[in-house]
Parts: sequence; C-alpha cells; structure tokens
Amino acid sequence: MTDCIMAGEINEGSVPAYYREVYEAICCRTDDRVQVEVFQRLLQRTDLSKAVLGQIAEHVDCTDGYLSKLSLYKALALIAFAQKGKQPSPKLLENCIQELPKPQLGEPRDLSALRMQPAQEDALTVFQTLDKLLARDTVQVELIPEKKGLFLKHVEYQVTSQRYKISVYRRYSDFDVFHEVLLQRFAYRVVPALPPKRMLKGVLTSVSEREFIEGRRRALSRFINLVARHPFFSEDELVKTFLTFSGSDVQTKLRDTYKKTGDEFMTNRIATLAKEYLPADIQSQFSTSRELIRNIHNSFNKLRDRAEKMAERSKENATDLLMFGRELSTLGSDSSSLPTFASSQSTWGALRKSLKSLSVEFAVLSDKAAQQGRREEDDVVEKLNVFLDLLQSYRDLCERHEKGVLHEHQRALHKYGMMKRQMMSATVQPKEQASVEQLESRIVQQENAIQTMELRNYFSLFCLHQETQLIFIYLPITSHILGAFVNSQVQGHREMGEVWSELQPKLGCLFGGNNGLKPTL
Repeated sequence: MTDCIMAGEINEGSVPAYYREVYEAICCRTDDRVQVEVFQRLLQRTDLSKAVLGQIAEHVDCTDGYLSKLSLYKALALIAFAQKGKQPSPKLLENCIQELPKPQLGEPRDLSALRMQPAQEDALTVFQTLDKLLARDTVQVELIPEKKGLFLKHVEYQVTSQRYKISVYRRYSDFDVFHEVLLQRFAYRVVPALPPKRMLKGVLTSVSEREFIEGRRRALSRFINLVARHPFFSEDELVKTFLTFSGSDVQTKLRDTYKKTGDEFMTNRIATLAKEYLPADIQSQFSTSRELIRNIHNSFNKLRDRAEKMAERSKENATDLLMFGRELSTLGSDSSSLPTFASSQSTWGALRKSLKSLSVEFAVLSDKAAQQGRREEDDVVEKLNVFLDLLQSYRDLCERHEKGVLHEHQRALHKYGMMKRQMMSATVQPKEQASVEQLESRIVQQENAIQTMELRNYFSLFCLHQETQLIFIYLPITSHILGAFVNSQVQGHREMGEVWSELQPKLGCLFGGNNGLKPTL
C-alpha cells in the first residue's frame, strides 16, 4: 500500500473501497468536492473528543468551503488512526506501510443523509436585495403643523407607515424608549443610533432651533426607515407596535411587548446551534470585512461632506442672486434728479427705469437655485446619510461584540479560574464540609454561566456575519445616490439655463444694442 502514500498525502491510485464509497455518499452532486459543513457533520459521527476533531480539521486542507477528494481521503485516514487511539498527524500517513485503516462511520449508504440535510450556510445567508428591503416599508416622519415653532419638549411627530397604512403620533421620548427596547431585544444586530434630544452647548450660536428640529426630524426618519426595512426587525412585534399602536401610553406597551419576548437569543430557533453554522474562518472573514467597511465608511463620509457643501453653495447662490436683483431694483428706484449734463449726454435715465424690472427675473433665478439646493439636500445628502447611519451602527455593533460579549466571557472565565484555585486549596487544607459544598455549587453555576456565554458569543458572531451581509446588500445604494446627484444637476442646470436664456433677449429689448452681450448664432 506504500504507493498510495506520498509525503504525508494520499495518492488516489489505491485507497480502500470504503473511502470511495464514503466520498460518493457525501460529495456535492453539483461539484466533485465535499462541503466543509457536510464534513463537519461526518466528524460528529466519530465519537472522538472535540480536541481530537480539532486536530484532524487542522491537518485537512479546504478551499472556499470545500474539501477535495484527496483531502477527504486524508481526513478519513486520520479519523481511523484517532479511533485506534493514535494522535492524528500527517506523519502517520508517511509511516503507513500497510493498507490505510477503515474509520468507524457506519454504512456509506447511511452517510448520504448528511449531504441531504439543508445546507447550513442557508441559515447564515441573508437572501435579500436592496430593492426588496426598500419595498418593505416607507415611513414618513413629519412635524405636526400646529406644534411647529414651539419649544423642543412640545415637538410631536406624525409617523405614517406605508406598509400598515396608518398614522400614529410620537414624541422624541417614544422614539427613545423604542430604541432602548430594540437594542435590548437585538443586542447582536445593527440598531441605528438616535439623534440627540437637545442641542448641545454652543450649538445655538451656529444652528437655529428651527434648523435643529428639522435636522432631528430627518434623523428620526432615517432611523425608523432603516429599522422598518431591516430583514429581522421588520417582522418583529416591537416594530409593529411602534408603527401601529395608537393608545395613550406607547412606552408602556413597548416595554410590555419586550418583556413577553425577551432578547433574540431566547427566541431564535438556532441561537444555541449558531456555532455549527459558522464557517471555520469566521474570525478572519470578520476582520477582513470590518476593515473594508471601515474604508467604505470613511469614503462615504467625505462624499457626504462634499455633497453638503454643494447644497450649501446652491443655497448661497440663491441668496446672492436675490440680493443682486434687489440691488438692481434699488438702483433703478433711485429718483434723484440727474445733472443737466448727464441728462443730455447720457441714457442713464432710461436705463435706470429698466433696471427695476430685472429684479423679478433675478428672483426667479434665486428660486431655481434654492430648489436646486433642496434637491441636493433631499435626494443626495439624505441618501448618503441613510447609508452612513447604517455604517455607523455596524461599527457600533462591532464594538458591542468585542467590549460586551467577549469581555463578559473573559471575565467569567477569570472568575471560574479563581473558584477552581479556591477549590484546590480547599481539598489540600481541611475546611468545613458546608463551605466546600457551597464552593462546588458556585463552580457549577459558573460553569453553566460560561456555557451560556459561549453560546451567546457564537450567536453574536452569527448575527454579526448576517449584519455584515446587510451592509453589502445596501452597497448598491451608491447607484441610487449617483443617479440622484446627476439628475439633480441636469434638472438644475436646465431650469437655470432656461431662465438665463429668457433673460438675454429681454436685456436687448430693455437697453437696446448688444450692450456687451455676445450675439447668439
């Protein structure tokens, strides 16, 4: 059998028939390879310890989530050696001079059921498109007209869901409680942040109260639309309650709704099995995606800043055009008497009368520039802000995962280690039986707590992987943003051009001659 072993690898030329039968039973029918998930299910049938299974997995090559035929044969050989009590290592294959041992996995025909199981990555994959997410709901958030202009504590919003075809009235405090319980229920997912409740100190010097309220309304609108379109939030009772409940105390209703369900870990059917669904390289995938998303976030921040400056320039242009027209009107309205020499040698008197009428044309130009600024703000800046809110909430989620679940897990392990040392000390030095039993009980409780934390950690990674997919599902919004940007510029330049074109012949009629105007062809 030496011809089948080459430098620790297996040559397909001659392997036991059982190896081929196992391969035929579990290989992918659309591919000549074996899915890693199917191979992991196969390992569960070996009755080997997790440590040994981990060693076997380390010595098996897999690419893009698949094992080649030869990699599977190598794994089967290592499983067989391990079942005989040997430490799994490629050296075993190098030193093998007899036929490769047969692993104890059962009849090959029974193993085909492993392949027939639904692919585990299906539970991990978010099967959505941006268009489907956007179509889930559109929620309008508007200031109630009679409340406009009042103090912040009285501001109230009309929230209208297109999906539920209902309008409800909410205050900022209602949004705040909703955000609080949503974060408690979905601690492992991207929950967008709320805008601040009040203006920060010093903001009043640069931002008026009216502008602050409008900015907060826009931010609340972005928040609720991201939530209402989220593939998991959108079907939750909390979201439905916030968008539809018209009773007197929505905050109490939201808290009661959360108490009935608890957090997502308690209600998700695969929460305790999350580890089985995660790819082996989940940590490296997470690190790579996180770095890429960080770079995307930085770029979109710069795009938003530039878009805001362009919108601001359009508004400033509107103001300048309006003031330009007013100055022409002021100039033309001057009724001061002209000197004799001026009235006889100059046409200023006639020109002056014509200037006043031009202020109307510049007012129209000012209005068009202001419309352009609003389009840039509503269609471009807001779309950029929506995606930026999502990207920021993803970064917040990454920090919660690292500082929350992982940190708590490490603290629990540290506490467990201290208890174990106390227990060892108690066995060496005679102590009261009651105190030893109490310590044993605490250790058991801590072990259970650690086990729960480990399950939560895997579920947190599971959710984080899905939320990472959500970011990439939203990335095509870039085309929406660019389309809105180009359309706003085309429309703005066309409308402004039309007014300028209409103004040009009027100048000729008012003042006569070309008066510095280039003749048109």
